[in-house]
Formats: sequence, structure tokens, C-alpha cells
Amino acid sequence: MRDKVLVETSARHVHVTDEHLEILFGKGAKLTPVKELSQPGQYASEQRVTIVGPRSSISNVVILGPTRKATQVEVSATDARALGIPAVIRESGDIKGTPGCKLIGPAGEVELTEGVIVAKRHIHATPEDAERLDLKDNEVVSVKVTTDHRSLTFSDVVVRVSPNFALAMHIDTDEANAAGITAPGTYGEIIKN
Repeated sequence: MRDKVLVETSARHVHVTDEHLEILFGKGAKLTPVKELSQPGQYASEQRVTIVGPRSSISNVVILGPTRKATQVEVSATDARALGIPAVIRESGDIKGTPGCKLIGPAGEVELTEGVIVAKRHIHATPEDAERLDLKDNEVVSVKVTTDHRSLTFSDVVVRVSPNFALAMHIDTDEANAAGITAPGTYGEIIKN
């Protein structure tokens, strides 16, 4: 499986700062891990919030830990349209000039002026993985996913290389549904552009 990469679906979620966590959940609040994620040190927490847009809201959205330097809301394009928020595709962390929303927790609300993104599809790779697969940081590749009845080649997949990563491609729920990915353990073939 030399040119293969595990394809994982990243459902809607929120990353928060320590300050926003306390506003949403009360003074001294800390995230409570409930499930480890594939990326080292990342986890789904017990804490959930409601995302509010101009048109509608989505409740019970998981906060991923640990906390971050900036609050970021990651949704699918379908979610963004339902919320009434423009679907701005960005790499995680690149939130300058993106739309905002309101987050509601059990102890309070946070009005974000920016931070709502549709995450650009990407591959996480360690330097060793990148070398083995002949990939470079920020390189753009395609990934062919073969499934029953809905095989699809994803273009514009950005490669992100860090010793803190584990090898996996992340796509959102719209993309997973388009390719008919219904179960964990789906692999894609990396195609150099």
C-alpha cells in the first residue's frame, strides 16, 4: 500500500480558546476527553455547543481538544448553507476574514466575528511518511477513492507535514457522502499532479 492513505471523515466540530471555554461552560471549565482521535494528542470532548447562524442553528456540536489560540468552527458546505453562512474553504487555522457565528453553551454565549470555515481537504503526514510517499509540505495532490457505485477522485488535496501528525486524509461529511464512504478503513490512492 505504498501510495495509499487512510481516508477519514471529519464531521462538524468546534475548537475553542480557554477564554471562550470559560464563557461557554463556566469559570475554571476544562475539556473532558471522551474519545482519542487519529491525530496524536487530539480528542473529542464531552462538551457540546450550539452553532447559531442567521438562518438556523445546529445543536450538540462536539468541541475537540485541546484548546487552541483561536476559536474555529468547522462545518460542511451543506451545514454552512443551512446556517445561512457563506461556505468559505480554508485550511485549519486560516480564519482571517472568514464569517462568524454565535456559539451557545450551558453557561453563556460567544459571538464570533470570524472563524467559520469549510476545511480544505488535506493529508496529514509525518516527515517519514512524506519521504516514503514522495510528498512535500503544502504540495497539492489528488486522491482516488474506490467505493461501490460512487468512486471519486478528490483534487486539490493539500499535504501538511509535521512530526506531530499521523498519516491520514481528512474530508468533510459532504465529501464522504459524495464518494459513498460509509465505513471506517477506506483507503485512497495518492496521485501526484
